[in-house]
Amino acid sequence: MPFFSQAKTFEYLWPEIRSRVSDVIDDGKYSHGRQVALFETALARWTGARYAVGVNSGTDALVLLLRACGLKPGDEVVVPAFTFVASASAVVLAGGRPVFADIDPVGYGLDPWSAAHAVTPRTRMLMPVHLFHQMADMSGLLDVARRHGLTVVEDSAEAIGMRWGGVHAGLLGAGGVLSFFPTKTLGAIGDAGAVLTDDPELTERIAALRHHGRYGRTLAHFPGISNRTVDNGVNSKMDDIQAAVLLAKLTRLDQDIARRAELAAAYTQRLAGVPGVLRLPTVVRRDTATNPVFYVYLIEVEHRDELAGYLAEHGVGTETYYPVPLHLQTCFAGLGYRRGDFPHAEAACERTLALPFHPDLSTDDIDSVGGRIRRFFTGRPE
Repeated sequence: MPFFSQAKTFEYLWPEIRSRVSDVIDDGKYSHGRQVALFETALARWTGARYAVGVNSGTDALVLLLRACGLKPGDEVVVPAFTFVASASAVVLAGGRPVFADIDPVGYGLDPWSAAHAVTPRTRMLMPVHLFHQMADMSGLLDVARRHGLTVVEDSAEAIGMRWGGVHAGLLGAGGVLSFFPTKTLGAIGDAGAVLTDDPELTERIAALRHHGRYGRTLAHFPGISNRTVDNGVNSKMDDIQAAVLLAKLTRLDQDIARRAELAAAYTQRLAGVPGVLRLPTVVRRDTATNPVFYVYLIEVEHRDELAGYLAEHGVGTETYYPVPLHLQTCFAGLGYRRGDFPHAEAACERTLALPFHPDLSTDDIDSVGGRIRRFFTGRPE
């Protein structure tokens, strides 16, 4: 059983995907064309954003958003120590300096108290990262940002469909990003990403930065935004083939999210009370309504690496999110952090394991994985 597959999804959607891909070929414009414009409009409508700007990856979306928000060389951005490396490397690529903070040990998001203590006179931005199935504590983090005069940039790459008080992830601060890497809740067949924002000036800057800083025709997707050049940009346009696939999959995103909730509930029921399973996904209810959207089903277990090896021997794929916390990564060694600086992040890196999880799974598949885990810890399937 692979960790991820979308074979059945593509079989179901193939007629619509084929039709949209044929439109791309007929148009003869394979990048930054009509399908991209249609997808940007549809994505904005689905999320409630005023603007959605398509780019070629979630990482590029984050780099361009940081640049568009005014990050300058040497400016600091507070980033959680437990997240994908791109959250912090994007800060470096945008010219800034990541400053790490610890996480909430239950929800895995950036901890407001730790974030506040990471702020220095050079800090300009705060980067919440919404991981796995729920958003970081945005009430607490927005309060930290207000007290210190910081811009909030959300790494919401995993968070499509998640909302805080009815507001979609990425829209509580200056802006946020989405990744459409194939494994994501809304996944393409390669790399693609987007920036979400309600700010027309920010949209204008990002729309130019993704296309070598060029304006004019590049802004045709955003009526009312003026044509002028402000900065040197990069080549980060979204491919129309990816936009065509995403448009087709967007039509069943609500259905896929509901299926993911069913599968998560089945895992939780199957794994409840299994010795050695230290924590199942918990929905943290704070001072406002939040909705979980399961991108990954993540558990904390004893003997994590041994369990992963055992499952692999029996044909069950898993993923480790993330084996080394960012403050201990070699590429950030020059920042001066040491083991023990962020204990919650370090514990999560040692104990968390993601199980096979995608809408193509059946409840029998969930039972099989759950039985294997129970057998590992008890020697018997039931």
